[in-house]
Amino acid sequence: MELDTLIRDCATGEGADFYGVADVAPAREAIRSQDGDLVASFPRAVSLGMRLFHAIVDQIPQRFEDTLHTQNYGHHCYTVINQRLDLISSRVADLLQKHGYRVYPVPASQTVNTTRSLGVFSNKMAAHMAGLGWIGKSCLLVTPEIGPRCRWATVLTDAPLAPTGQPMATRCGECRECVDACPAQAFTGRNFRENEHRDLRFDTKKCKDYRAQCREQHGINECGVCLWACPHGRKASGKLSAGTPPEGT
Repeated sequence: MELDTLIRDCATGEGADFYGVADVAPAREAIRSQDGDLVASFPRAVSLGMRLFHAIVDQIPQRFEDTLHTQNYGHHCYTVINQRLDLISSRVADLLQKHGYRVYPVPASQTVNTTRSLGVFSNKMAAHMAGLGWIGKSCLLVTPEIGPRCRWATVLTDAPLAPTGQPMATRCGECRECVDACPAQAFTGRNFRENEHRDLRFDTKKCKDYRAQCREQHGINECGVCLWACPHGRKASGKLSAGTPPEGT
C-alpha cells in the first residue's frame, strides 16, 4: 500500500473526520519567525480534524443560564475531542516514523505564548493550506461542511506525502455574524490575508479579559460564541432555515 493511502487510512480509521496534507515549505520563513528552526524544518503538515457536537454547540447562547451545558461544552468539545485528536496524531506520527521519516506531532490545544495565545504551530494554518477550509473573520478555520464546528491537530513531517489541496479563498463575503456576536468585541471584521498579522483581525487581550471575567462572575471557562454564530455551522446543525443560505456562498 502506498504511503499516502496508508497514512490517510490510519487517520480516518482512528476517527479523524477531516484529513489533509499541506506543503508548508513556502511558509518556512514565517513559521521560523514564530515557531523556531525545529518546527520550520518540516516541509509537510498532516492536518487532522474532528467534528464537534451540534446539540452542545447550539446551547452556547444560554451559557450563563445553564452552566451544566457550558461545562459539557468544555468537557466534550474541548477536553475529550482534543485528547482524541492527540491520540490520532500520535498514531499517525508513529506510523510515519516507523517508515523512516521525521515527525513532530503538534497538540490539538496547547498555548506556549500566553500573551498572544499562540501554540507551537498553527493547526488552523495547516488545515487551511491543506485545502480543508478558509480562515474566517473570527480567525477560526471554517469548513464548507460544518463551518468552524471542529477541532484540529497536526503532524509535521518530512515524508513525501502528496498535498491534498490548495488554500481556500474566504467565503465569508459581507457576513459579520461572528464579529457582531462576540461579547468581547475582539474581532475587527477584516477578511483573512496571508501577509497580514492576526493582530489586525483579533485582539487577544480583549478575548482573554472577557474569559477571565466569565470565570470570576459565572465560573465558566469557555465562550465559543464566535464558533456558534457562524451561519455555515448553524446551517449544518439545522438551526438556519433551509431557504436562507449562509452569506458568502
